[in-house]
Amino acid sequence: MVTRRTLFGATAAVALTPFLPVAAATATRSTAVPLRFPRSTGPYPVGTTELHLVDSRRGDPYLPGRPRELMISLWYPSIGGRTERAPYLPPLLAQLYAEQAADALDQPVGTVDWTGARNHAGLSSPVLPGRRPIVVFSPGFGVPRGLGSVMVAELASRGYVVVTVDHTYEAAGVEFPGGRLAVQTLPQGSYALLARSARVSDVRFVLDQLGRLARGQNPDAAQRRLPRGLGDVLDLTRIGAFGHSAGGITTADVMDVDPRVRAGINMDGTLAYGYPNPADSPTVAHGTQRPFLLMGAGGTGPHGGPQTHLTEPSWGMYWNNSSGWKRDLNVPSGQHYTFIDHQVLIPWFQRFFAVPPELIANSIGTVDPERILRSLRTYIPAFFDQHLRGRPGAWQNSPRHPDVTFVGR
Repeated sequence: MVTRRTLFGATAAVALTPFLPVAAATATRSTAVPLRFPRSTGPYPVGTTELHLVDSRRGDPYLPGRPRELMISLWYPSIGGRTERAPYLPPLLAQLYAEQAADALDQPVGTVDWTGARNHAGLSSPVLPGRRPIVVFSPGFGVPRGLGSVMVAELASRGYVVVTVDHTYEAAGVEFPGGRLAVQTLPQGSYALLARSARVSDVRFVLDQLGRLARGQNPDAAQRRLPRGLGDVLDLTRIGAFGHSAGGITTADVMDVDPRVRAGINMDGTLAYGYPNPADSPTVAHGTQRPFLLMGAGGTGPHGGPQTHLTEPSWGMYWNNSSGWKRDLNVPSGQHYTFIDHQVLIPWFQRFFAVPPELIANSIGTVDPERILRSLRTYIPAFFDQHLRGRPGAWQNSPRHPDVTFVGR
């Protein structure tokens, strides 16, 4: 995991109260920059819905005395039709994002229309029948689940059900039904191992609730209506996971203790996080027998170099201790946030105003935005297609993807 200041990430404010009350959405200036997202390339329209989950058997590790609450979204192939486009971020979280992004972008609040932003997914649109493999997405430290929407929607358009998870009180903000915003609330002192443990428990609980949904139950805390047939499409025998930064660590950690996850991707998450000696991490020490893909950036490894299994000690140990299918892809001219929506958002903002050079350098680097998006849309679905659908792909350096380097085995 990397702790650099970006649009919305690891350095999110922590001095806020645990809950913010409902408030009217801030009016957006008529000149605000609208957000535009690339359409997914798969054959299916995409639908999405959210669930509020409460784990009554587990106390919240960040706020003792409360049960653990989570918000998740399910993205799925849809039959399409006229449905409302889903908001990119819920309204209160969009306000919080607008404030923090304005600071990072060195622009006034209101420059970007975060509250009005919509993605291309239909809100609770009808489910396309058919059994679908499942992929769980865990975001980076401090980052809301919505910031992975571009790749999440891509997978859903290719026929996957993708479940995105917010890790409450670690994320900068999580909006619950009824206008309740839970903001980042971290304990004093070291919290790295607490966060790792909480994330693993979060994902395993989500998998349990997907099982309930597949059995015809509604796990939403308020029993809000879900799209008809949503549980019927879940194939619990084909589950994968991927994550960015801390979410990549979470993927490896969950696979270490939960055999339900058959394949995983770590996008630039340093597996030693929280351990002075990487060998002390059980995940690193055990490795995995299941398929695993490492995806690193060019400037996030030791001494500002690339993060690969040849340069980063915890990646190298994990690689050597893993006996399953494995590959290591690196984006030499990319940066830590190349792998999520920052790679789409920042080049878009550059069309309208000057983005601070240091934000570009620390977030996405100099990689070509359109080419790397094509590459991510190629390799991430190809990994899950191979290991959840049995469709082998070519895994080698390709002139079609000049920004991606396969690191030697």
